[in-house]
Amino acid sequence: MKRLFDLLVAMIGLLLIWPLLLIIGIAVCCDSRGPMLFLQTRMGRGFRPFLIYKFRTMVVDASKLGAQITAGNDPRITRVGQFLRKWKLDELPQLFNVLKGDMSLVGPRPEVPRYVEMFRDDYACVLSVRPGLTDPATVKYRDESALLAASENPEATYVEQILPDKIALAKNYVAHASLLYDLNLIWKTLLRVIR
Repeated sequence: MKRLFDLLVAMIGLLLIWPLLLIIGIAVCCDSRGPMLFLQTRMGRGFRPFLIYKFRTMVVDASKLGAQITAGNDPRITRVGQFLRKWKLDELPQLFNVLKGDMSLVGPRPEVPRYVEMFRDDYACVLSVRPGLTDPATVKYRDESALLAASENPEATYVEQILPDKIALAKNYVAHASLLYDLNLIWKTLLRVIR
């Protein structure tokens, strides 16, 4: 039932927003040199790695110019990228990940393999379900980059404080997942973005 819901919403969503995707793609390419999409390996269900799709919001080779964690007004973020991140529009291509079966609309946000390995035992539970576009941590940490920007050591703050809390929220989601819970999280996410 959940997979059918994911497929229907993702297909309808992509049919409705394809002009927006086209406009964003052109804006990304006009704003800075490089590809329209940013692809990154994330860990999926059952520890199966997959490529996540996002609109590129940073300069080319950003990973070579700084940390993997993005905090506050990171100079690697492009002008268009700032806007896309603010409104979470950079996440829209993940609807294709949903269609492919890599992701669900709602589920624990997929993490990079490096951080998953740090908490592998916890992720055995978290990754028993498909990762999602949104989850309780997405709602709680809407301003994560601002929190990290206020830290003297963003990487340590993420690994020692934020990520363990995200994992706890993800495990709670897995234990109580239902279609009604998913619909509630989708609604809360939309409200957080609008506000």
